Amino acid sequence: MPHPAVSCSIVALVLSGLAFTVYGWDKWCATRGRSRVSERTLVLWALVGGWPGAYLAMRTFRHKTSKPSFRRQALAASIVNVLLVITAVVLARRAGIL
Repeated sequence: MPHPAVSCSIVALVLSGLAFTVYGWDKWCATRGRSRVSERTLVLWALVGGWPGAYLAMRTFRHKTSKPSFRRQALAASIVNVLLVITAVVLARRAGIL
């Protein structure tokens, strides 16, 4: 069984990759006038841990970068995720899991 840090890293990479893909898909749809991914869903990807991929996609595709309200929501979701991860690590260490 892999160390919990390895498992968490794999989960984070997968979530980031999925978020990057979803943001890329939304940009592709936007340029073709197709049905879009909701902003709520995009922010949710950042909240659940895909924020590195979401940020990279925003920069790579120049997607949602000119919308301050969205950028604020995505940043807030990212900060909440980081704080939750830090809290989980501290609690896991106190419980002797890590």
